[in-house]
Amino acid sequence: MCSVAMDSDYGAPRELSPLQKGRALYQPELPPCLQGTTVTVEYGDAAIAVDVAGAHVISQAFPHTYGQPLAHFLTKTASVDATIITEHTVVRVGIAFSGRQSPGGHNVIWGLYDAIKAHNPNSKLIGFLGGTDGLFAQKAMEITDEAVSSYKNQGGYDMLGRTRDQIRTTEQVKAAMTTCQALKLDALVIIGGVTSNTDAAQLAEAFAELKCPTKVVGVPVTLNGDLKNEFVETTVGFDTICKVNSQLISNVCTDALSAEKYYYFIRLMGRKASHVALECALQSHPNMVILGEEVSMSKLTIFDITKQICDAVQARAEKDKYHGVVLIPEGLVESIPELYALLQEIHGLHNKGVSIENISSNLSPWASALFEFLPPFIRKQLLLHPESDDSAQLSQIETEKLLAQLVETEINKRLKEGTYKGKKFNAICHFFGYQARGALPSKFDCDYAYVLGHVCYHILAAGLNGYMATVTDLKSPVNKWKCGAAPITSMMTVKRWSRGPTTSQIGKPAVHMASVDLNGKAYELLRQNSSSFLIEDIYRNPGPLQFEGPGAETKPISLSVEDRDYMGRIKQLQEYLDKVKSIVKPGCSQDVLKAAVSAMASVTEMLTIMSSPSFSGQATI
Repeated sequence: MCSVAMDSDYGAPRELSPLQKGRALYQPELPPCLQGTTVTVEYGDAAIAVDVAGAHVISQAFPHTYGQPLAHFLTKTASVDATIITEHTVVRVGIAFSGRQSPGGHNVIWGLYDAIKAHNPNSKLIGFLGGTDGLFAQKAMEITDEAVSSYKNQGGYDMLGRTRDQIRTTEQVKAAMTTCQALKLDALVIIGGVTSNTDAAQLAEAFAELKCPTKVVGVPVTLNGDLKNEFVETTVGFDTICKVNSQLISNVCTDALSAEKYYYFIRLMGRKASHVALECALQSHPNMVILGEEVSMSKLTIFDITKQICDAVQARAEKDKYHGVVLIPEGLVESIPELYALLQEIHGLHNKGVSIENISSNLSPWASALFEFLPPFIRKQLLLHPESDDSAQLSQIETEKLLAQLVETEINKRLKEGTYKGKKFNAICHFFGYQARGALPSKFDCDYAYVLGHVCYHILAAGLNGYMATVTDLKSPVNKWKCGAAPITSMMTVKRWSRGPTTSQIGKPAVHMASVDLNGKAYELLRQNSSSFLIEDIYRNPGPLQFEGPGAETKPISLSVEDRDYMGRIKQLQEYLDKVKSIVKPGCSQDVLKAAVSAMASVTEMLTIMSSPSFSGQATI
């Protein structure tokens, strides 16, 4: 039925250190709504796309899975009109890692395995080896107690492995369906980020159209933290990555303060969004952090950014400080207008089949001038073939070294001109990326991932297709977490760009990356403290990642300061509407009726304006 690569180490027991063994003994807590063997699901209204202007396009592309209701999973004793499922038949569920590894992924498998076995011991969980490649090739292994035992609360994706994953082409969808039918899968769970969950939604739609009985479920797991929307407060792995990186940054800050003669330029992973850089800045208090979203909004050039850093260096020199730490997000290079335009032109030449050796000679005059201005090492990196989504190979482009070199040149120029009275500028560059990807996950990520695994089973038990497992109110203790499921299509948007005075839709609907909200509370907190971070060396060291003790229960600062319990508010609104219905009904007084009509008319008018496409102000790209 399925094949297992015998020469592979997938699923092999790990040799665990005493610390890892201690971690493996930790049993994550479950919220009350997931405890026991009864699945209680309350359905809300149909979930529409937040992208009001693109809703029609999304509904046309996903006729079978768009407009499905929200699902809330409740305790057995909840006094609401809900569907209660007590009988659990034998099920066969497939699961695959998709996309880049993120700490905590193994706990999703563990949580789903425990949930499946708790509801029916004869049910099976089948893991696909090597990500979607294993799915297409029917390479799989059955998840067992023995297989999962040494992966509990551990990092990496090595239990099943992963590849350069995608499920997009007609051939890939057919291969996935063939596997699901051959293995008689009741559900397929895809663990990944924005791209993987977009693929999961497309696969769910294709299965529904072709009447394949396998349900498809997505799980929000990505270290970048950019799968964030009304239904997803944060992703599995983000907390771990930020804590591990923040300790490394803090160690560098301490070194800088001790030596008092180096400026450290540190580039952080995170792809195109700057969530990791923002969170690490809030945790470690470096002197500067340059967010890609700020650069994009202000349309800052590479020279503007260089001047900004040089001015900061000069301001610190006036305080007799000749050291500092500057954080740079991985995607900054694509946020700088002229570098992004240069990259687009290079990628266009790649697509036309122009060889790397001949690209520079085929650039337009302005692009050629900029290209020749850049240092040789950056030129070489910009010429690398783009990723599958046409973005640059961000992990390979050393933006931190480029900025350090430009700042050094400008400071030396100011020294000669006498406009800078400080000492010689010394820069040290780092890229904190791969060091954290295989890290042991934080307690929060272990709990969150394990709970999401259980939610996946509840989605399957409810017979839902094309949904993402969600947990909200995450800043509260686990026993207050709210669990549910939202249609992936409701999280989709349609990319746009400006063409003159109008905005045109391009591409297919997708779950797109969420940028840092420059009106959000986390960014506001950073801006409130940016001046003191810059001049005063108030470096903060959160220490190594803790699994127990004073730092074990901490959660991302950017999560804790926000108030994003969307699913909770939806349910609260429904309760208010139900209360209004119970008060205002035939037989109530004229005064009550008039007050209700007046209030509802005012609310309806305001909400109609706020939900219109023109008010929502869809961002252009």
